[in-house]
Amino acid sequence: MTPTPSRRPERSSGPPSRPGPPGGPPPLRPLVARSRDEAHRTATPLELFFDLCFVVAVAQAGAELVHAIAEGHAGDGILNYAMVFFAIWWAWMNFTWFASAYDNDDVLYRVVTLVQIAGVLILAAGVSTAFAHHDFLLVWLGYLVMRLALASQWLRAARAALGPERSAALRYAGGVMACQVGWTALLFVPEAARGWVFLLMAIAEMAVPPFAEKHFSTSWHAHHIAERYGLFTIIVLGETIAAATVAVKSGIDENDALGELLPIAAGGLLVVFAAWWIYFVVPAHHRLITNKQGFLWGYGHYLIFASAAAIGAGIEVAVEQAVGEAHLSPASAAAAVTLPSALFMLLVWALHSRYFKVGIAQQLVLPCAALAMVLCTFAGRWAVLAAGLVAAAAVGVGVALTARAATDAVNPAR
Repeated sequence: MTPTPSRRPERSSGPPSRPGPPGGPPPLRPLVARSRDEAHRTATPLELFFDLCFVVAVAQAGAELVHAIAEGHAGDGILNYAMVFFAIWWAWMNFTWFASAYDNDDVLYRVVTLVQIAGVLILAAGVSTAFAHHDFLLVWLGYLVMRLALASQWLRAARAALGPERSAALRYAGGVMACQVGWTALLFVPEAARGWVFLLMAIAEMAVPPFAEKHFSTSWHAHHIAERYGLFTIIVLGETIAAATVAVKSGIDENDALGELLPIAAGGLLVVFAAWWIYFVVPAHHRLITNKQGFLWGYGHYLIFASAAAIGAGIEVAVEQAVGEAHLSPASAAAAVTLPSALFMLLVWALHSRYFKVGIAQQLVLPCAALAMVLCTFAGRWAVLAAGLVAAAAVGVGVALTARAATDAVNPAR
């Protein structure tokens, strides 16, 4: 993934989307690039398993964010959440774009991917200590396991490549391991400096793909990448619903607070349903034509994924505030839902929805809905329900405007 133009030599189309005999994965073979024009390219069961295991770490980060906000430490909680979520998202993205270009689904590829899954589970185990004490030892160790596996995949790709492609694969392997060495500083620098080290290393990590691909562009598949991001969005939204459901159930069982929690549950459900609708209403892969578009779209999803997961955490905070278990005002609890919801809407519009809108009315739907959701913060105990109704209205207005534009296109004389 890179913002530079594609310059790759002619080569074979690579393996099909599900290579190998029906009885299992194929034997070991060279890890060669797949074609960007490969037909019927879809996510594999291994990739779905990979995503589900990553959501374990997302859930841990969300739970710690809930605890921090409920205890009145929203600033520290959001900062820690942003740092930990970056680590989760970046590791996921590294594998996703590599797999889109080089997945051959043989035995060794599967085993190395399972090692990466083990690494993210180690990372997930370290989320609590990273939040509470800025102790990144387990997070670093999980990253070490994942990065050793990823670097070995790039070296394997380099072994089967020639010329600029080989150089790009070697740069990736070297960049990944150099950054891993850099992350070691988090274990030794004073706690006050760890935030700055994290920021520096995050920038270094995001610089690796443009550096590695400055003379050669890997053959990621636009439809496959869009599907992978979409599936991860679905899984994150599903985790959001699961966490919110558990919170509402606990509030009802322990505090008999159905009347207080029903508006939060209804509004939260509407927000999540609208988030799904808004994300998938346009075919994102049609925008992923050039490497520059892919670069910006892929990196921008850090905030989309983080805000989607934060919606669930916000609903939990609103529930805890409603039953008297959170030390914060109703407006602060409402903001935990409305702000990430508004951010999600605005970013989906900015990254791809706006390119498919026709006319100023369609363009303004999501930005105006985002602003209205922020204003819902001050609606007291009805804030989450109001935000849900705004989200549902945004979907309804968008559908109506799209239908009207289609009708006008067919009957321009109307």
